[in-house]
Amino acid sequence: MASTRPPQSLKRSDTSLTREGDQLIITPLGAGNEVGRSCVYMSYKGKTILFDCGIHPAYSGMAALPYFDEIDPSTIDVLLVTHTTFKGRVFMTHATKAIYKLLLSDYVKVSKVSVEDMLYDEQDILRSMDKIEVIDFHQTLEVNGIRFWCYTAAHALGAAMFLVDITGVRVLYTGDYSRKEDRHLRAVEIPQFSPDICIIESTYGVQLHQPRNVREKRFTDVIHSTISQGGRVLIPAFALGRAQELLLILDEYWSNHPVLHNIPIYYASPLAKRCMAVY
Repeated sequence: MASTRPPQSLKRSDTSLTREGDQLIITPLGAGNEVGRSCVYMSYKGKTILFDCGIHPAYSGMAALPYFDEIDPSTIDVLLVTHTTFKGRVFMTHATKAIYKLLLSDYVKVSKVSVEDMLYDEQDILRSMDKIEVIDFHQTLEVNGIRFWCYTAAHALGAAMFLVDITGVRVLYTGDYSRKEDRHLRAVEIPQFSPDICIIESTYGVQLHQPRNVREKRFTDVIHSTISQGGRVLIPAFALGRAQELLLILDEYWSNHPVLHNIPIYYASPLAKRCMAVY
């Protein structure tokens, strides 16, 4: 449980007891033993940071939000968004801001909830754009005594891992990341600093994946076999990242197999098309 009491004075006292402000407190407000609504609250030395602020895909309305009743949002100094009425400052990479409006606008359009359960509308999205500040990879910024910079996480276009420094204590926070380079994104960066604390999203943390070349061969073999039998293949895929990677895999495979050159490939996603412009 995060404390919402105002931080005590940072001046040294004669007491030997550990002051509350000297404790680094990490509170998952979402994504703790669940997938979705990634949101981690951290406080240390009177400074407060919120990492990400997602919603749960299985719920709608207020039930989809992180557990904000555990904290006082007005005390947050900085919100750092790793991959897409607040008084603090919000930072994300240039690419993340570029796709932020596209993804949230699409969410508004496809959400099948009542007007009362809508968390925001198009006007809210437009107003929020003015509050977002961008940060370059490796650029160091400081807000209210909180120093931070970011590295490439490679999970999606613009995805970042943030390294935060408060009075010499370093915390590395990241959402999902990709260990190996693929066709449209480089691999995750290894920070040159060793953090004191590491907070990592671990959606696939306990799973063992087959090598990429094995998975790609299974994918293209099924497609080639289906087409050879006169069939058609429909592939549901995320509009950002997955769609672009699959298209590049297919483009390479088609180039190496002349027998398929007369077979067209279509991607039927207005959102994917708009995301292509960001790439």
